[in-house]
Amino acid sequence: MGEGGAEGAMKLFVSARPGSRKESVEQVDETHFKVSVRENPENGEANMAIAAALARHLGIPRSRMRLRSGAKGRKKVFEVED
Repeated sequence: MGEGGAEGAMKLFVSARPGSRKESVEQVDETHFKVSVRENPENGEANMAIAAALARHLGIPRSRMRLRSGAKGRKKVFEVED
């Protein structure tokens, strides 16, 4: 896939909303999502919650999700590994 990505991995582009009143995942298109989680962006808690919410939405194990960029920002890129 290039740029250090795993071969065959799918990239997901996420607009994060940490500290929300409720958790939600809105799929904008095939690879773009808006994810709201209750956790605050402290010690990576929101990133873990976002990965878990995405995994549940997609029906895959959390262990297949990898945060590739945006650890400290609202725009994130996750990879779903095969």
